[in-house]
Amino acid sequence: MKIRMKFRKYGAMKFIGHLDIMRYFQKCMRRGGIDIAYSGGFSPHQIMSFAAPLGVGITSDGEYVDIEVNSTENSAISLKKLNEVMVEGIEVTSYRKLKDTDKKAMSLVAAADYKVYLKNGYEVPQVNYEEAYRKFYVEPSEILITKQTKKSEKVMDLKKLLYDFKIYHEEGKPVFYLKVCTGSTDNVKPELVLEAFYQSVALVLDPLSIQIHRLDVYGWEGERLVSLGEMGEVIE
Repeated sequence: MKIRMKFRKYGAMKFIGHLDIMRYFQKCMRRGGIDIAYSGGFSPHQIMSFAAPLGVGITSDGEYVDIEVNSTENSAISLKKLNEVMVEGIEVTSYRKLKDTDKKAMSLVAAADYKVYLKNGYEVPQVNYEEAYRKFYVEPSEILITKQTKKSEKVMDLKKLLYDFKIYHEEGKPVFYLKVCTGSTDNVKPELVLEAFYQSVALVLDPLSIQIHRLDVYGWEGERLVSLGEMGEVIE
C-alpha cells in the first residue's frame, strides 16, 4: 500500500540537510510504529522516497515523502503517532493513501511556489516596487539570464519558467511570491529570480538578507498544476 505524507519544516530544523532528514524519517517510522515495508535482498531498507530535496536554511509548509506500508491505521491515528515522536521543527500534516498505479512524488514534481522576505536587521531597499515589478515581469516578453552550470554557462529565458510572480508588503517590508519550474530538466531556484530582479533595479542581492519559505510542490494533471498533497485520499 502506497502512502504520501506531507510535512512542514521550520525553526532550527531548517539547518538540517536532506540526507539527515531522510535518516531522521527512517527512525521516526520505527518509533511511531508505522508498519513500513522493506526492500528485499541482503541489505533491506525502508521503501521511502522524497519529492524535492529542500536546501539548507529554507523553511517549508509543503514537503512530501512517499512510503510503502504492509498495513496502516487511519490517517488521524497515524498522524498522531508520527507527530508524537517528531522533534520541534518537523510536523507531519497529511497522511493519504495512493493508488497502486500512482507515480512517486519525486517523478511528478513540476513546480514549487515560495514566499521570500527580508530578515529582521537588514535595510529595506528603497525601490519603487510597483514600477520595478511592471518593468521586470509584466512588460517584457522574455527575461534572459545567464545561469552557471557545473560545466559551463547557459542563457535561459526566465519568463518561460516563472509561472507566477508577485510583490506585496508586510509590516513595511517587500515580500516576493513566486511559482517556478522545478524538476530534473529545468530547475529554477528562487534566489535566481531575486538576483535577476535586484539586477533590474541596479542592486546586488545579499543572499544572507532573505528568508526563503517553500509553500507547496506541484505536479501536472493534464494542463493544470496540482498540489502533490491533493493526490490520494484520506484513510477513514
